[in-house]
Amino acid sequence: MVEIAKAGQSDKEWLLREDHRVGETWVSRCIDLGEYLIAREEGEIVGFLRFSRFWGRIPYMEMILVLDGHRRSGVGTALFLIWEKEMRDSGARLLMTSSECDESRPQDWHRRNGFSETGSIELPGIQLVPEVFFLKKLD
Repeated sequence: MVEIAKAGQSDKEWLLREDHRVGETWVSRCIDLGEYLIAREEGEIVGFLRFSRFWGRIPYMEMILVLDGHRRSGVGTALFLIWEKEMRDSGARLLMTSSECDESRPQDWHRRNGFSETGSIELPGIQLVPEVFFLKKLD
């Protein structure tokens, strides 16, 4: 059974290793602000969801990652559903996320979880392909 909780300082080393693209400053910031959810199975961390707020208002799921061997077992969905409930309970009426345009599996996952594509932008010098954005309205 998967358990979902906010990340704490004791999770920082694992997050720095598994979420290495954002660096220590961002990992620390997100832990301090409660913007990480951690998934555990039998006491071991098997995934995380990191978010922030677009324009300081719209909950933006920056990254969701489930370790190999635990994918397609409901861990990512459990992380997402807890996050969605927390955001709804905090008054959010819209969720936002994105992926690179050539990442079909993450895009399919976003759609299965109620997101709709809303547009894309090119980020020259930052990434080679456009970033596709998705929104989900919370009723």
